[in-house]
Amino acid sequence: MKRFTIKIISGALFACFCLPMFVAAQKPQRKPTVSRKSSPALEQLSQRAAAARDNNQLEEAIALYRQGLKANPTWAEGWWYLGTLLYELERHGEARDALRRMATLNPNGGPTWSLIGLCEFQLREYQQALLHLTRARTLGLGGNEQMAYVNNYHAALLLTRFEQYEAGLELLNILLRQQNANPALVEALGLNLMRAPYLPAELPPDKRERMLRLGKAGALAIGNKLEDTRREFNDLIKDYPQTANLHYALGIFLLPSLPDDALAEFRRELELSPRHVPAQLQLAFEYLKRNEYAQGLPFAEQAVQLDANSFPARNVLGRLLLELDQTERAIKELEAGTKLAPDSPEMHFALARAYSKVGRKTEATKARTEFMRLDKMRRSQRESQFGPAAPETPKP
Repeated sequence: MKRFTIKIISGALFACFCLPMFVAAQKPQRKPTVSRKSSPALEQLSQRAAAARDNNQLEEAIALYRQGLKANPTWAEGWWYLGTLLYELERHGEARDALRRMATLNPNGGPTWSLIGLCEFQLREYQQALLHLTRARTLGLGGNEQMAYVNNYHAALLLTRFEQYEAGLELLNILLRQQNANPALVEALGLNLMRAPYLPAELPPDKRERMLRLGKAGALAIGNKLEDTRREFNDLIKDYPQTANLHYALGIFLLPSLPDDALAEFRRELELSPRHVPAQLQLAFEYLKRNEYAQGLPFAEQAVQLDANSFPARNVLGRLLLELDQTERAIKELEAGTKLAPDSPEMHFALARAYSKVGRKTEATKARTEFMRLDKMRRSQRESQFGPAAPETPKP
């Protein structure tokens, strides 16, 4: 896996971030500052460290910051600069540890958590990296688009690796609408659409060409080039007729504008892969949207049977049953889904409707209140990550 440094990387791979961008977002001072209670000696040491840093004398700056932090372990700016300089020298373990000290002093600093996550990515501590990159997105990255790009790119890679394909695709969709389809993004998108739980360097070589072609086709779709998208996907399907996920990937891109064609692709996917739960869910949700509840029910039931821990499956099955007046079964499925995903606004919303339908007013009010709380939290998080134009969730 290619390492992305704090320095600016030019060329087609992608534009990265630089140290001043991280520093500005974390609210450091250009003029070195220390606590008012600090000694004149520490103030002088801080200035010397800053001068060494500005002159690219990184080892000297690191030694001076360490010296200052030994005298004043609560010097947040010192921990920040020490961590970023160590990262620049590819000493990722030391950088991670220094930045963790910074995070204890300022736990709400998104850039700090982002750089911790990037260190952990380089150290192959992937679960921790995803946790901290996600925390950085939630806290916000100071409005710095390049920093957000690097953070979200790595988060998308890890979401794919941990088989959270829908969440990874959502991030990649946003990135590809913000940036040109550079090779790194095409590669990441291809892995995601293959539903292959790998990082790019981990993918078996015999699958690489297919992955790149699929990423290119997906990028065309995100760019709203529908005719080119269909041509690329049809060529892929012709060359790899027995490969799973190709019909499904085409279907998800066709669904917004050509839903009938999308349904046909999902059905073709199920002919190849009868246990393909995502295709079953897409069919069930689309039939729910069309008010064709009996049509969608078998797909939802099969999805729950194959993956009882899928809360989207429980959600769509419960909602279909509710519309078919099978309220007892509906509530059972929706309660099970809410236990699986207690932080899902959609589950509480659906459960509130079900309780209301059978006159369980107290429980309906409780579910509706929880929906509103979670929905407000989600909106706030999306605005901090992507700006105020976040998608809206219907209210009860």
